[in-house]
Amino acid sequence: MSVPDLAPAAEPQSEPTVNGRSVLRRLMTNPVAACCLAFLLSVVILGLGSPWLAPVDPNTAELSAVNAPPFSDGHVLGADASGRDILSRLMSGTRQTALACGLLLAVSLVIGVTSGLVAGYYRGRVETVANWVSDIVMTLPGVLLLFALYARTGPNIVAAMLVFGLLIAPTYYRLVKSVVVGVRSELYIDAAKVVGLSDARIVGRHVLWAVRAPVVINSSFVLAAGIGIEAGVSFLGLGDPSTPSWGTVLQDSFSNIYTSKAGVAWPALLISLTILALVLLGNALRDALQSSAHRAMPSPRRLRETTRQAREKNTEALVQAPAPAAGAILSIRGLRIGYPDGATGIREVVHGVDLDVRPGEVHGLVGESGSGKSQIAFSALGILPREAVILGGRILLDGKDLLASGQLMRQARGRRIAYVPQEPMSNLDPCFTIGAQLTHGLRAVKTVTKGEAERELLALLARVGIKKPERVFRQYPHEISGGMAQRVLICGALASDPDLIIADEPTTALDVTVQAEVLEVLRELRDERGLAMILVTHNLGVVADLCDNVSVMKDGRIVERSDVDSLFEAPTQAYTQELLASARRVEIAEV
Repeated sequence: MSVPDLAPAAEPQSEPTVNGRSVLRRLMTNPVAACCLAFLLSVVILGLGSPWLAPVDPNTAELSAVNAPPFSDGHVLGADASGRDILSRLMSGTRQTALACGLLLAVSLVIGVTSGLVAGYYRGRVETVANWVSDIVMTLPGVLLLFALYARTGPNIVAAMLVFGLLIAPTYYRLVKSVVVGVRSELYIDAAKVVGLSDARIVGRHVLWAVRAPVVINSSFVLAAGIGIEAGVSFLGLGDPSTPSWGTVLQDSFSNIYTSKAGVAWPALLISLTILALVLLGNALRDALQSSAHRAMPSPRRLRETTRQAREKNTEALVQAPAPAAGAILSIRGLRIGYPDGATGIREVVHGVDLDVRPGEVHGLVGESGSGKSQIAFSALGILPREAVILGGRILLDGKDLLASGQLMRQARGRRIAYVPQEPMSNLDPCFTIGAQLTHGLRAVKTVTKGEAERELLALLARVGIKKPERVFRQYPHEISGGMAQRVLICGALASDPDLIIADEPTTALDVTVQAEVLEVLRELRDERGLAMILVTHNLGVVADLCDNVSVMKDGRIVERSDVDSLFEAPTQAYTQELLASARRVEIAEV
């Protein structure tokens, strides 16, 4: 029986959005971020308000206050070697330091973000030239450039920060370009082109919006670096001594360190704390943006209450659930899975599923995308996403409930229950050879020497159809084809001699010829070893070719279960009939 692949239309998915209020709320509820924001806001207010808030004029010198210690004669932080109030100079210097950091940030942002957008969007020669210029700029010696600039302009902190802004621009360029390269291949960009939007509008409306979060985060670190750069430039004597800044105050205090040791502590402490606050705020902002890109989570109390109520209902449902089938190696009873859904609680995606798999049986789980079939497979393996909630049910392996004990699940996974994933190439580590990965996996679940493991694995590689197993054993994943990679994963699953294999779309990423070969391997292994198998797929051709029994899923429920011949010859449910009719229409169209 030849039935074509059923490829259901994917449901439209909206991209996660970042809500400004949500980000601010998360920052304010983060103690570290709240403290950093309060500190930085205080520094800005005191700095901008220094003409009115400073105790005295920052350039006023009092001979009687030369090297005055802290808290003496009205000088809270003491006075410097010229008798100038250190607190007033730090407050006034905040404006000069802020101006320098603002110039640094503006120059690096304009040059780096603009060039990254253009190079990442247009690629080709534009990217080649931009990469070359970026590499050249990154090799320029910043300190030597500053000395050369000083010889031409004298002490000019503005010119110095403009130069450093140019030197920092490549960090923005590389960051933005890497994001844009990924975004430009998205379908909504193609859709924007199709409706006639110009490149400028696409970049400004769609692409620029996608890079805003990493740019904002990186800007906090650039501002922190700017403070250090300004302090270093002024400390080297390249700043304007007539205009106070944090760096000039630090330089003046350091030159007088043997006379007044306390004077150095205040500017150094202010610079260090401000840089630390900006770095910590950048990390908190990154976490807030990442969290806000996901759907809002209900409160932990509400989540616990909703889960408790659902499990109480599940206890009642389990009493009415059918007993596990006689002789079944795996029995699923009343399985219910949910995910947090906004502030309303939990959205249930799998509703009371019952399933039995016997030794030597290939049981197909078929349904369109989003029907819940992979959720069932992942729950049996204990690899559901962290946010998933098991609302109820049991997964019985030889009568023992795997959901009741994490230890039971760990003992079964990889030993009694093995897994063949969907994407073979992405499930192999590119940093290690095929042999190293297989050997490590086998020795993790069986007590064998390295030599014994290698001999066993080479025999298995040959059994799954790899003609030169010794050669493949020494190769890296990028050196083999997708079909060979899938055979390698099947070998790894079989190595522990499991009782049950869960295969999640094992042939989707393969061409038709390789699909047939892989299916033949699975069929032969089933017959030889008496393996039970759960085959998760939406390909009805694979179901007809390999499965003994089939469960059809729709909206998180099994709507029909039958042996494969009866299902294809006389389906009883309207949904199953619709699936088969769609598949036959595809077959006729191809003919």
